[in-house]
Amino acid sequence: MDQKTPLIVITGPTGSGKTAIALDLAGLYPIEVISADSMQIYRYMDIATAKPSKKERSFLPHHLIDIVNPDEDFNAGMFAALAGQKISELLSKGRIPIVIGGTGLYIKSLVYGLIPAPAKSEKLRSYFRRLSKKKGIWLLWHFLARLDPVSAEKIAPNDSSRILRYLEIIFLSGVRPSSLHGRHGFSMPAYNVQTVCIMPERKKLYHSIDSRVYAMMDQGLVEETKGLLERGYTPALRSMQTLAYKHVIGYLNSDLSLDEAVSLIQRDTRHYAKRQITWIRSHNDQGCYYNAEEGRQVISHLIEEISHTSCR
Repeated sequence: MDQKTPLIVITGPTGSGKTAIALDLAGLYPIEVISADSMQIYRYMDIATAKPSKKERSFLPHHLIDIVNPDEDFNAGMFAALAGQKISELLSKGRIPIVIGGTGLYIKSLVYGLIPAPAKSEKLRSYFRRLSKKKGIWLLWHFLARLDPVSAEKIAPNDSSRILRYLEIIFLSGVRPSSLHGRHGFSMPAYNVQTVCIMPERKKLYHSIDSRVYAMMDQGLVEETKGLLERGYTPALRSMQTLAYKHVIGYLNSDLSLDEAVSLIQRDTRHYAKRQITWIRSHNDQGCYYNAEEGRQVISHLIEEISHTSCR
C-alpha cells in the first residue's frame, strides 16, 4: 500500500443495497459514511432520495446529507472540497471514512479532481436551451459532433446537460472538452482508493427498485411532494425534476393517476440505474463487481487492512 491516504468507495446503481451493507458493518468497525449522492444533499427531500432514516444515521453517521436547500446550487467541485475536508477530519479522530453513492461524477471529482474548465454561463445556456426547444437537442449534439467529435461520441444524443456543458466550454474557452480531459489525464488519484462495486443481477435489481417505489408511496411520498411545493419550491427547479417528484406533481395536477405515476417512477428509476451501470463500467479501473454478500466480505477485509495499517 502506497503512502497516499487509503479510502474505501462503495458504489453501484440505485437500489443495489450499498447503505444496507454499511449499516451491517457499522456495529463491527469505527466507520462513518460520506454520501456521494447528488440528491441526498438536499434538505426536505428524504423519501424520494431514499435517505437513510434518522435512526440509521444515529447508528451510522452519514455526512454531506441535508447540506443545501432544493433551490441552491451545488456541484461536483463543491462536493470534492467538502468530502476531502471530512475525510481528513474523520481520520484525525480515528474513524474510517467510507464514501458511498451512485453519483459517479462526485466520486471521480473527489478522487481525481476536476478539469480546469470555465464557470457556467446562464446567458449562453439560455441561448442553447431556446435553440434546443426550437430545433431539438439532436441539432446541438450534431453541432458538438462537428466541434468536438471525440466528446460527442462518448455521450448520448439526448444527454442535454452534458451537451450544453461541452458547448459552453468550447464557446467560453475556445478549447475542446476532449482536449481538457486529455491534459488532465485522470491518472493521479489523490487517495489510495479501493472501489467496491455492488452490482446485483439485473432482474433482482429491477425488482428491488420497483419494491422501493411502492415503499416510498407508503412512507408518504405524495405528502413530501406537497410539502416541498408549499415551501415554494417550484416544479421547474432541477432538484424537483428528480425521478419521483415530477410524476407525483403530475398526479397532484390530475395529469396522471396514482398508478400511472408509480409506474412512471419505477420505469424512470430503472432507466437511471441502467445509466449508472453504464457509467460505472466505463469508469471502474479496478473492474470488479460483487453481489451484496460478496461486497460485504470484501469491504470488511478492506476495513481490517486499514485498521491494522493505522495501528502500526
